[in-house]
Amino acid sequence: MIRIRNFVNNLKNKGKKIMTEMNYDFELNLTTEELEKRTHKDYLAPKILLKSDAKEYLNLAEGDKQAVKHLVITAKIFDDVFMQMDNEKNIAFKNYLEKEIKNGNKDAELTMKLFTAQHGISAIDTESNMVFLAKGEKELSGKAFYPKDLTIEEFHNILIKMLENNETEEVRNILNQRSIVKRDGEKLKATDYCDEFKTEFMQIADELEKAAEVSTNKDFNEYLKLQAKALRTADPMLDAYADKKWAELQDTPLEYTITREQYADRMTGTVVENEKLNNLLKNAGIVPQSKDSLGCRVGIVNKKGTEDLLKIKQFLPMLAELMPLKDKYEQTISTEEDSKQTMVDVDLIALTGDCGAYRGGVTLAENLPNGDKLSLTIGGGRRNVYHRQIRVTSQPEKIQKRLDAILDKSFHKLYKEEADHWFTIGHENAHSLGPKEGDEGLGKYRNIIEENKADMGSLAFLNELVQAGMFTEEQKVQILVNFATNSFLKSKPTLNQAHRVRTVMQAHYFMKEKAIKLNADKKIEIDLDKMIPTAHKMLTEIIEVQLSGDIKTAEKFVNSNFVWDENLEYLASKIKEINKTLNGIVESPLADELLK
Repeated sequence: MIRIRNFVNNLKNKGKKIMTEMNYDFELNLTTEELEKRTHKDYLAPKILLKSDAKEYLNLAEGDKQAVKHLVITAKIFDDVFMQMDNEKNIAFKNYLEKEIKNGNKDAELTMKLFTAQHGISAIDTESNMVFLAKGEKELSGKAFYPKDLTIEEFHNILIKMLENNETEEVRNILNQRSIVKRDGEKLKATDYCDEFKTEFMQIADELEKAAEVSTNKDFNEYLKLQAKALRTADPMLDAYADKKWAELQDTPLEYTITREQYADRMTGTVVENEKLNNLLKNAGIVPQSKDSLGCRVGIVNKKGTEDLLKIKQFLPMLAELMPLKDKYEQTISTEEDSKQTMVDVDLIALTGDCGAYRGGVTLAENLPNGDKLSLTIGGGRRNVYHRQIRVTSQPEKIQKRLDAILDKSFHKLYKEEADHWFTIGHENAHSLGPKEGDEGLGKYRNIIEENKADMGSLAFLNELVQAGMFTEEQKVQILVNFATNSFLKSKPTLNQAHRVRTVMQAHYFMKEKAIKLNADKKIEIDLDKMIPTAHKMLTEIIEVQLSGDIKTAEKFVNSNFVWDENLEYLASKIKEINKTLNGIVESPLADELLK
């Protein structure tokens, strides 16, 4: 236990060194009144992971308990890595807050709560407001993946010059998922994650290998060793071998994931908007991929929840066969073979880095690896992981207040909280349906379109799933009612919020098709007979956009549906009246205890 404490202290000391070298001057941005409001229990919602006395942890074999300690250490390090990817000032600001707290600064103490929640100096809240914890800060399109003073125009011009000078491989490295880009005179130079974060990755690899020595599951241990090897060497194929093994894991006591998602980077995708640059990239055979933000998940597989999830697996080939325009593309799920997809329901111990940062929300589940990953080219499949502690937050009184505020009373009895989980299962599986590749040309709209596809894929084939025995007719109706009710937000999102933009698009589309409407009392009414046909129609349009691979086609589709009208504004005002939450925070009692 002493070794763990010293290790964490070393991380803090390292951060202080960074602050000294960069010599930042910070000033807190939020007033005392605003800080007190945003950290009040009515505005800061906790998501509490497993506690130290959780039966799920206590029932583990001794070897798995020891493994968890090592895995939790890696999760802590990934917080540090993520913050460096997010903003080069994050670590320095965190150390500044710690110093101010020691000096008795109460505002710094409250600011630290928000910093811990959003994992950074800036983030968006649940009402789509950017929250800057230090004065003078601004949101960076390239986060810390790119130089903070690099404009999009300059970025494009540099790449054009480099390509014209036949510096093709360096441009390829700049535009891949796994690099940090810095200035090199008048050019740019990319450094692979493994080299940029060599110290941290080596420490993580050490802990993974130690966990593999004590964990009780052979397959899980093999995966940990493969993942450790991938962290030590800058070779994407090593990641592919680790991803392939991870996606095969089904019957393991523990869950461990290094998550790699592309939602934060809004710089790389802009290259397809520059016609000259885009043509040069195509001629050079370079497919631009947005940068991966790294996160970490440590958990215990819940056997009962996993058994329930696996019921849908037998129907995945059927769903693949039902997809619109299926003859025009290859998809991950085979219509003829056993689907290469594992699924686990997980009790969470730690959720850190990108997947633990509460920025307008925190993820309910993930389908990985994404379509840009090499493992899918070497026969690998995908894995769905569902987060029990994030979704199991039943608050009947708050749910009823929301229903009273926006949903016609005749539909209240059809709303069931568990249906959200059923819908999420369909959403995650639908990520594996549709075109397997080729949507990189959609640029900044790529993630919006993909999330839109997953939602519509979850609804479009409910009738077939009822006929096949996956759901009852009653459950189908509950899924539709929940979807319709939850399709309305309490504020208009920005285009950078892929998940929320697609929600607005769907609300507009379903109201346009008259599947959802507001009645004379301005409450939501649902035409249940129109819901599934509308979903199928929108899904077909989405697939057409993905197959086009064209950013202008994507832009037209998004703009025509991302419409925030007076109905959405009215419903938003009603939701705000009963939901004051502005931020959330992930609390990890068991992980904190293990790190002491």
